[in-house]
Amino acid sequence: MGFVPVLLHLPQIFSNMSFCKRDIEQWRPDAVILVDYPGFNLDIAKFVTSRLHLPIYYYISPKIWAWKEWRIRRIKRDVSEMFSILPFEVDFYEKKHGFPIHYVGNPTADEVRRFRNDYKSTAAEFRARHGLDDRPIIALLAGSRRQEIKDNLPAMIDAASRFGEYQMVLAGAPSVPADYYSRFVDGAEVRIVDNATYELLSHASAALVTSGTATLETALFGVPQVVCYETPLPRLIAFLRRIVLKVRYISLVNLVADDDVVAELVADTFYPDNIAEHLRRILPGGEDVSHVVCGYDVVRKKLGDTVAPDNAAMIMTSLLRSRQKSVIV
Repeated sequence: MGFVPVLLHLPQIFSNMSFCKRDIEQWRPDAVILVDYPGFNLDIAKFVTSRLHLPIYYYISPKIWAWKEWRIRRIKRDVSEMFSILPFEVDFYEKKHGFPIHYVGNPTADEVRRFRNDYKSTAAEFRARHGLDDRPIIALLAGSRRQEIKDNLPAMIDAASRFGEYQMVLAGAPSVPADYYSRFVDGAEVRIVDNATYELLSHASAALVTSGTATLETALFGVPQVVCYETPLPRLIAFLRRIVLKVRYISLVNLVADDDVVAELVADTFYPDNIAEHLRRILPGGEDVSHVVCGYDVVRKKLGDTVAPDNAAMIMTSLLRSRQKSVIV
C-alpha cells in the first residue's frame, strides 16, 4: 500500500485487529489458520499463542527471505506449523533457520493446469471474441493496482509498439475500470481484454509482465516474458535494492528456478529502449527464447503437481486429530 496509505488507515487496522482478537477469544476454535499478510497475522499469532494457547497454522509463508528476516524469531515463537507454496522456502526455513515447514504445492500451478486442461478455444475464436486482428500477440500484464499500471504501462506500450507486425493486447484487471486504462491506451494501438488473462496467455507469443504472481502464470503458460517494474528514484532504488533485499531476484520465475530465466528490468534498467531490446530477444526466433523455455521446464518440475489447498487441509486435519487424541489420552 505504501507508507502514507497505511498511516491513514491505522484506525481501521487497529479496529480490525481488536475485533479479530475478541472474536477468536469468544469462539475458542481448535486452531487458527493464518493466510499471508504478516503485518496483521503475526500480531494475531502472538495474541493467540500467549493468551489462548491454541495451535497456529500459517498458510502461505511471509516473504521474510526477501526482507524483514528478523521476523523468523516471531514465527518460531508463535507459529506451530508453516505451510509454504514456494519450494525454495524449504531450504530458507529449515537449513538456514532450523524451522521445519511443509511445502504443499503451488495453487497458481494447479489453477493454470486445470485451465489448460479445460480450455478448448482456438486462436481464431479468441481473436473473433475480442475483436483482434490476425497478427501474433504481445500480451501486456501491467498489474492489478492503479499505481502499478500508471508506473509500468506507458513504457510497456512504448516498447511493444515498435514491433508493428505484432498486436498489443492488455489484460484488464477486474478491479480497474476501463476509463482508468483509457488515459494510457488512447492514441495507441492497444486492445484490452477484461477478465481473460489466462485466455490471453494461451494465445500470446510473448509478454511484458509486471512482477508478481503474473510472472509465474506467464511461465506456466510457456509464454516468453520480460519482467518490468518501474520505481521512483531508480538509481537510489537500485542501490538500496542491493543492500535491503536478501535475494538476487524479484520475479517468482527466477526465484523458483534460482536462475536468470527471464530478464528483470527494475529501477535503473527499466526504460523503453531496454524493454524493447529484451522483448526482441524473446519474440519467435529470438536468441533468448530457448533459454527461457528451458527455464520454465525447471520451474514446473520444482513446483510439482500437488493441489496446494487440499494438501494443506489434509495435513492440518491430521495434526488436529493427533492433538485431540493426545488430549484424550
